[in-house]
Amino acid sequence: MKQKVLIVNKFYYRRGGDCVCTLNLEELLKRQGHETAIFAMQYPENLPSRWDSYWPEEVDFSGGAGAKINALKRMLGLGDIKHKFASLLKDFQPDVVHLNNIHSYLSPVLALMAHKTGAKVVWTLHDYKLICPSYSCLNTNGKVCEKCFSSKLPVLTTKCMKGSLAASAVAWLEAVKWRRKVLEDNVDCFICPSEFMNAKMQQGGFNSDKLVTLCNFVAPEMIDAYRKCDASQERDEYYCYVGRLSEEKGVRTLLSTAAALPYKLKIAGNGPLSEELRAKYSACPNIEFLGRLNGDEVRELLSKARFSVIPSEWYENNPLSVIESLCAGTPVVGAAIGGIPELIKGCNGTIFTSGSSEALADAIKKQWQSAPDHAAIQLQAIESFSPQTHYSRLQTLYAR
Repeated sequence: MKQKVLIVNKFYYRRGGDCVCTLNLEELLKRQGHETAIFAMQYPENLPSRWDSYWPEEVDFSGGAGAKINALKRMLGLGDIKHKFASLLKDFQPDVVHLNNIHSYLSPVLALMAHKTGAKVVWTLHDYKLICPSYSCLNTNGKVCEKCFSSKLPVLTTKCMKGSLAASAVAWLEAVKWRRKVLEDNVDCFICPSEFMNAKMQQGGFNSDKLVTLCNFVAPEMIDAYRKCDASQERDEYYCYVGRLSEEKGVRTLLSTAAALPYKLKIAGNGPLSEELRAKYSACPNIEFLGRLNGDEVRELLSKARFSVIPSEWYENNPLSVIESLCAGTPVVGAAIGGIPELIKGCNGTIFTSGSSEALADAIKKQWQSAPDHAAIQLQAIESFSPQTHYSRLQTLYAR
């Protein structure tokens, strides 16, 4: 009989990469015959779920004093989250509890509670929170920082959590409360979606025996849709960026570079820099802003592009934007940072120095002039990132 799996993530809708991965995981396990349950925070945009009566109330870190106190209690594992989760554990009786993004809006106390029941506890890491109190390994200047890998104190002096001493103090308190030893003792396996993250977790003091590298996969229905795409079809005369328009994604570097090149760039996505970038570049004839697209529209955009570009300037983990591009048979021009280089092997794209406009321009020119085998790129990607491949590895982790 297949294991009963309780999947945990702070949100339950398509909000970001962690949420997409959580929904993909749920669908994969259901298709493979597992009984699943979901635990998340109550939130207006959540998808309907038969399990939502077990979910703790929404907390708000930006509210008044009372709201902030409730949010702090949640972070420390106090309040309604404990009895809500205990009720679900008792009623569902999972064999496996698969944690995803649980800090702040939920709490690492869930790992301790799940471990006490005797369930296998698996935690997929979507960011660097366990070794960086501010999640991103970026300082207040937007530069890569690893100071907290050996000590959690620097966050108090650098104020790198939202540039706020108060927010940084809360992040420090959370890091001290849920220190490495506590988490290692209560989690059977931490899944790192990239070798890069695995190495950084070890650098941050985590035991390599508890770390396993298992990359993300594409949702079953998306794989089916990509299989129907003719990757060998003639490509349109543009390249594209699909993702969030924010500082760490390197979009400033991308657009300043693209504006000086003769090739058409299509931008899909929104974010905090949307208004600024549109105001600056909308008049540029070779840059087109498409806004946020749905899954079908993204797939069509990628399938017709000559290549996509991922210009990140932070430690990307195992970006779905790269994986989905390759599944469309579309090469990737990617920054040499984080887990991106693990996915790009020459025949399926070009790597460039992160943050360098000159290097990015050279990579775009090189890729534009290349003649990639789109069908071969697609075939290899679909095999590597298929749900079946992922599930086979996952079952080994659940059973060990």
